[in-house]
Amino acid sequence: MLLKKKTPAPEKGKAPEKKPKKQKQAKAEKAPPQPQYYRSATNIQTLNYNVYFMSAVEKILYGALAFVAGAAVGYLFYGGIGVDEFGEPTALTWFLNIVIMAGVGAAAARAFLPIRTKQLCAARQSKLRSQFRDMLEAISTSLSAGKNVQESFSGVYEDLKNQYEEDAFILQELYVINDGIANGITIEELLADFGQRSGCEDIQDFASVFEICYRKGGNIRDTVRNTYDILSDKMAINEEIETIVTGSKSEQSLMLVMPVLLIGMIKLGSPDFAANFVTPSGLAATTIALVLFVASYFVGRIVLDIKV
Repeated sequence: MLLKKKTPAPEKGKAPEKKPKKQKQAKAEKAPPQPQYYRSATNIQTLNYNVYFMSAVEKILYGALAFVAGAAVGYLFYGGIGVDEFGEPTALTWFLNIVIMAGVGAAAARAFLPIRTKQLCAARQSKLRSQFRDMLEAISTSLSAGKNVQESFSGVYEDLKNQYEEDAFILQELYVINDGIANGITIEELLADFGQRSGCEDIQDFASVFEICYRKGGNIRDTVRNTYDILSDKMAINEEIETIVTGSKSEQSLMLVMPVLLIGMIKLGSPDFAANFVTPSGLAATTIALVLFVASYFVGRIVLDIKV
């Protein structure tokens, strides 16, 4: 029986102290960042698929690409401000060109890196999901051949080694699972840990169903087979949806690039007309148009991001 600590009664004339609600909300909102790696019960380093940490080379590469693209767009739309009455660049023009290019380039790099990080994390989870489906198919075949669950996981690891490279995600996870089984850790705990780190709802659901079925003495073979069929159907539907919206995504990207191409063509073909872009009214119209185009791009991404 657990003993509860008695809270001391408040003194007469004094109200019990209450923590301000703002502090509680701030603590709840500021969740600690997730680490890149965890340690398994057998002290093996395991990957956290919920987050993605770029390497120094990736940060430099993607940051440089975004900076160059942003600097070029900034110069194209806002370059040439501060010319004299004859349209010749002044010292202010050169200074503003440098400041605009550096500012827009830095803003583009800062905005692009988190977006690219999410894309790489999603791509890694998609790859893991595909490999997990192959694992389920192999386990289902092994169970149908009369092997038990432990033997199936051990045999699947050897089978998938012929299909994937040594650093494949699923091979690393199977190694952790087999090592845990050899050291007396229940397979339910190992799969639950894998599901939490994977960030994939399908893997988490399989771990939960497997735990219930395994403890209750259900038909593991049918459970694995049904999970494989459902996951295969979902991936097939995702591929069909991706094929359908590919054209729309290409048009969306083209529409985002079109203003840049049009402004570039105007400035190269008609410098006199392009001088109107650096007037106060031209700068205001250009800024409003850019904001609308960028906003429409992000709205389009949300609309085309269809999940099953």
